Amino acid sequence: MYLPVPSQPDCVSAWREAVRVVDGAPGHQAYNVIIDVADPSARATLADPVVAEVDAFLAGRGKKPIETVANTIFPAALYHRHGAPLFFDRFRDNVLPKVRLKEAWSGYYFERMMQLPQLDGPPINQIWGIVERLRNPKVRALNKFELSVFDPARDVNDSPYGGQCLSFASLKLIGKGDQRRIAMTAFYRNHFYIEKLLGNLIGLGRLQSFIAKEGGVGLGPMTIVSTHAEIDTGKWNRGDLQQLFARCDQASAQVLAAA
Repeated sequence: MYLPVPSQPDCVSAWREAVRVVDGAPGHQAYNVIIDVADPSARATLADPVVAEVDAFLAGRGKKPIETVANTIFPAALYHRHGAPLFFDRFRDNVLPKVRLKEAWSGYYFERMMQLPQLDGPPINQIWGIVERLRNPKVRALNKFELSVFDPARDVNDSPYGGQCLSFASLKLIGKGDQRRIAMTAFYRNHFYIEKLLGNLIGLGRLQSFIAKEGGVGLGPMTIVSTHAEIDTGKWNRGDLQQLFARCDQASAQVLAAA
């Protein structure tokens, strides 16, 4: 049982088409929704009018802005300010103590990716480990670049919501020689397509772009598998969503006409 979304060129188009497909499913929810983005760095800032529309919609209803959601996956501003690998230390020492919600879950997937606990020794920085292996000419593996987020010791409880929703990401080298690119597939156990999906796509795209740049390879496509997806309502209703979709479609049409 799966629901494929036609492959899309950028983050905004992928969000809109995924929302359209899941919204048309029974109960406005679906399982194993597959989203594919050709260029996960495209249309991924507030400068895009659709991103701005969704951001204003969420902010006006007390939800986290797009940038805040994206930053839980990759703190791009911190990276641009301090560079790599120093920004990992800045995040651990300066940011994490301020944002930690509780011991088991800070709310930042980035923390889980850069501080994977191990029984013996310091936490493992999975992200930088992938970068270093991509840089190393002796590493011949093409499909052994994994990022674990879900932790059964910390995340299994009886709450239906809360905690991590992104569980795992798998990266693959595709192409040869100077044409090598890094592709990524990320798995979500539960996915709110209005409140979180666009920010998630942008954040994952930034993480993937970072790995590609620092690893010295090109940026490849990104695939998202939402094992459960829903067109969430909360502080909005179906009428509000229809108006949002209409504004987004009009904004996208203007972007395409100007291109």
